[in-house]
Amino acid sequence: MHLRQFTVPVALFGALASGYADPEGCSGSCVVYDPTIIQRSSDSKYFRFSTGNEISYASASSLLGPWTTIGSMLPDGSSIDLDGNTDLWAPDAHYIDDLYYVYYAVSTSGSQDSAIGLATSETMDLDSWTDHGSVGIQSSSSKYYNAIDPSLIEVDGTYYMNFGSFWDDIYQVEMNSAATAASGSSYNIAYYPDGTHPEEGSYMYKYGDYYYLFYSWGICCDYNDDMPASGQEYHIKVCRSTSATGSFVDADGTACTDGGGTIVLESHGEVYGPGGQGVYDDPTYGTVLYYAYTNTSIGYADDEKQFGWNVIDWSTGWPVV
Repeated sequence: MHLRQFTVPVALFGALASGYADPEGCSGSCVVYDPTIIQRSSDSKYFRFSTGNEISYASASSLLGPWTTIGSMLPDGSSIDLDGNTDLWAPDAHYIDDLYYVYYAVSTSGSQDSAIGLATSETMDLDSWTDHGSVGIQSSSSKYYNAIDPSLIEVDGTYYMNFGSFWDDIYQVEMNSAATAASGSSYNIAYYPDGTHPEEGSYMYKYGDYYYLFYSWGICCDYNDDMPASGQEYHIKVCRSTSATGSFVDADGTACTDGGGTIVLESHGEVYGPGGQGVYDDPTYGTVLYYAYTNTSIGYADDEKQFGWNVIDWSTGWPVV
């Protein structure tokens, strides 16, 4: 057990003595990075999109699998004219106006020359995707943010895009009514003031009276080449607010724009560096947290990361796995 778990109030996390729950089972194609989950309305089949192979995707009849690889969402890459447009990252899937939307990021490692794009399909079948290019969220070295890791949320008929990674961390911008383009100015909703500002991969989810801002904190990658110091590897944090557009705080009341963040899931047992998460309302299991993680019994390379998920317990008012 990690001693850092006890920095979180025990009342919030119940039986810490037993540690975190292990990920639920996965069968079939279980190697992922930055996964996103959606079900097809016509047959309830699950589709899972992830970073790599111009957005690789797979399908299954259950979250448990067996997952079967379909192929590349955009085999020719993106029409966005930036380096990295044939190595697309961090998909985010939604169903809007009878179309399946998948947002994605174009960038290269360590660069702020980044943009968020959109592809759509009526069916999610292979070779059915239309690339629409940029949604107008783009960054360069002159910006405070990095335009990667898109995550859309709809609030009372208005769409907002959350995004960002390191630099000044996580931002938000209002989208147009079709959720195809940014329609306002971006503003900061989470910021870690010390060091390299290692917050990214945000995902916002409404439960009860609160909007919960989940995000990944720490070093995500290249564990087989250079292991981070203990506690600096990826882990999942959360803040909450009664508004989707700001004033997020952690369980101790610290503002998320001032380094706040309550740990939801971190390294334990054979699970190392969980992150790149999302939340899904599953018809069988209820609300689940899904993510990618390094299974230490399999390997530390980025192309060995595994798909994990756990049911969320909301009984304390904060997400617990």
